[in-house]
Amino acid sequence: MSKKQVLILWILAAVLVVSLVAVKSAHKESFESATARDRGDTLLESFPAENVAKILITRGEEKVTLEKKDGTWSVAERDAYPANTTNINDLLRTLAEVKVTQGIEADPSFAPRFGMDPQADDDEEKGTDLLLSDASGKEVAHLTFGKTLEAASDPSNPFGGGSSGRFVLNHADESGVYVTSEVFPTITVMVERWLDDSFLKIEKIRSVEVSKPGEENVTAWKVSRDAENANFSLIGKQENDQLDETAFNPLKNLFSYARFEDVLPANKAESSWHKDQRQTAVIETFEGLTYHITFGPLIEEPQETEAGTPPPASYGMSVTVTGDIAQERKKAEGETEDAAKQADEAFAERKKTLEENLATARTLEGRVYKVSKYTVDPLLKDRTAFIKTAPPAGGTAPAGAPNLSRPGRPVQAVTPPIQIPPMPPANGE
Repeated sequence: MSKKQVLILWILAAVLVVSLVAVKSAHKESFESATARDRGDTLLESFPAENVAKILITRGEEKVTLEKKDGTWSVAERDAYPANTTNINDLLRTLAEVKVTQGIEADPSFAPRFGMDPQADDDEEKGTDLLLSDASGKEVAHLTFGKTLEAASDPSNPFGGGSSGRFVLNHADESGVYVTSEVFPTITVMVERWLDDSFLKIEKIRSVEVSKPGEENVTAWKVSRDAENANFSLIGKQENDQLDETAFNPLKNLFSYARFEDVLPANKAESSWHKDQRQTAVIETFEGLTYHITFGPLIEEPQETEAGTPPPASYGMSVTVTGDIAQERKKAEGETEDAAKQADEAFAERKKTLEENLATARTLEGRVYKVSKYTVDPLLKDRTAFIKTAPPAGGTAPAGAPNLSRPGRPVQAVTPPIQIPPMPPANGE
């Protein structure tokens, strides 16, 4: 083969390589979007999360405003109530790190297809708007979140594929709409979801005194005990009263794990109660703290529920706390050095926990909380609930006999069973 022939072959090979690269590039460009951000890029090119001082979330007529002042986040719609900083920090971190999985070239006229139509009648179709700004009011980022994308179903998963991403519009990026790797489930206009959920925690209860409904200065019942592990006793019980020990059990852990549903705005708090049904509870602990709690059913708008199913009852509740935490431990007579050291360490640890609980309780003062009926149920008892029903006159009723002394139960006459003789054998056998 001559040199000329070899040279021609090399030229042909080079032309083929160039042609192949051109074809591949054209094929790639035909499937890739020309959006500013590509697959694998972060949604926001730069996001100074540390500069964010205000977060405004809106959807239709609903909104939530989160504000940061002196390093502390609060919820404006609840009179600057402390916000859930964990949720806020998670949101800001996710915005800084979330990746693009797909870019879609689309002008604003396509917004309804992605669940971002501001003119839609249904709020669900309007999308959720997120506006972040710094302390001076300058915009840091402006995003709108649309529909979520359903993941492909997995035959091995009986619950389906779930959500795999969400459409997001960055208002500073006019090149299109993006699909992200996150669905942002915490972005909501439900104000109560952004409130700091720290709440009342009462431990080592010594006594509970509850007033009558509508008569906050008249005691309905009071129970107390002499030691932390002892059972409660009903103050003022009659000599012949037999106490129902099981009725006292819920009081031992009263408000130990309480949660609230919402905080009532100050301009609505007073008018939201049934004043004639309010009650007070005074709870004293063995550690010198006294909690004064006011509670009562809230006046709520009628809710649409299934036929025959009443809406869940909600109660208003406010709290104040008095008393002081012991600063020094009373040493036991004759205790050894090792025992004293252990006791001092335990006392210091318990003192720290008490101080944290007390600090939280005092931040709750001056607010009215919306709680479930379950939270205050142990305080809604009547005095008679702690006393066993007396047996009928003439002695103790036999086992299995109906309790005829129960109020409101009708008395029925029951015919004793009759013995029926066996049938005679056939043919006289």
